[in-house]
Amino acid sequence: MLASPFALDSKASLGRGAARRCSRAPRGLLTVAAIVTPAVDSQDVPSPSPLPKKRNRIFTDKDGVRIQAMPVDYGFRAGAGRLYQDHYGEIPKSVWELASLNFKHELDQMRHSFRHNPYYRELYARNPPKTLLAKLNCRVGQAMANGLGKVDELLEKIGLLPELKPLPSWSPDALAEFDEIKDKLSKLTICNEAVARREAARIAADGDMEATPIAVKLPFLALCWVLDVVYDKRPIQKFWVLETVARIPYFAYISILHLYESLGFWRAGAELRKIHFAEEWNELHHLQIMESLGGDQAWFDRFLAEHAAVLYYWLLIAFYLVSPKVAYNFMQRVEHHAADTYCEFLESNRELLASIPPPVVALNYYRNQDLYLFDSFQTSSKASGVQRRPDCNTLLDVFINVRDDELEHVATMFAMQNEEIAKQLAIGRGSPGPEDHLTME
Repeated sequence: MLASPFALDSKASLGRGAARRCSRAPRGLLTVAAIVTPAVDSQDVPSPSPLPKKRNRIFTDKDGVRIQAMPVDYGFRAGAGRLYQDHYGEIPKSVWELASLNFKHELDQMRHSFRHNPYYRELYARNPPKTLLAKLNCRVGQAMANGLGKVDELLEKIGLLPELKPLPSWSPDALAEFDEIKDKLSKLTICNEAVARREAARIAADGDMEATPIAVKLPFLALCWVLDVVYDKRPIQKFWVLETVARIPYFAYISILHLYESLGFWRAGAELRKIHFAEEWNELHHLQIMESLGGDQAWFDRFLAEHAAVLYYWLLIAFYLVSPKVAYNFMQRVEHHAADTYCEFLESNRELLASIPPPVVALNYYRNQDLYLFDSFQTSSKASGVQRRPDCNTLLDVFINVRDDELEHVATMFAMQNEEIAKQLAIGRGSPGPEDHLTME
């Protein structure tokens, strides 16, 4: 992974501090004014979202509050309502059809990344590698890309691959309208050394987590190392990969709890499954937020993140089979690292983030959805009785919300290491077990 052809050089509230861009509208409106872009047919090479004429895009939430929204979805899979599918809400096809469509979807992107790679050339020019390791990574990666590009040209020449056609692009006029936000997003930064110092300060102040087996620490440290080296100076792409992997343990936990119930081993996991689904639902929206900011644009980033996700799924399956506490301990470390990273990112980019409107997917999640699932994973809110109702007026608010979500995941993963947490949570909602309603007369 270090020699990728695309790698680059490597619980206090922060406050809102952003101007509120909203005004009142009649209650009950659940519409988005000219926001959601049409999805791309999965059988075609993906093209950028159609861009409307230049004008403010106004989102109206369920309380009738009108908020200026980001003008366009910059993600590879465009469209604010998509959940990784172009045909959102439909029943999936067979695995063979899905695999074939996905292969066609990505093939031209992969070939372009080897032969032309304008996206990464631009990034290299803007953020040249500085450390020795990053320079080596860059040079080896570029050599690999050049070699694979020549192989692709040869296969095309002898007829084994079709002619590589240019990817569809936005018109110059349309690009000019939306370059302002793209330029701001490109200026967002994060310092790995500052994140490491923040983690060290937290550990010094609060103490490290309980002793963790080396088999658990190693995959966590490997994930952090790869993210730091491959995604140095690319914070949105780094967050997209991190959020892709961060969802996976919750899938694994739910899978094992379903297996235990199906086999009749243990049938008390329903409460845990509900909490883990709510956690995964929250991480899903974090991921889509990073997608809407362009975090999944590069083919190699998608390749790395999605293959790492499969690896971590089976790793967490093994952890949970051996010891659920160890599996929760691993995820607590991941969520702690994510929270520290977002804290540092917020402090480094506060002014710039406050000048960017929020993406539509964030507005839908934090302002329009039923917040039952949002409340379900937050064990600290249950304990205090105070429900979070986040603001979402700028991209600064969005990242504050994501940071606070990660801190809630940390608290929930810590609570999950208590053997009676599921019962306590059920009682806290006024839902004790059936035996608690019975008396002997």
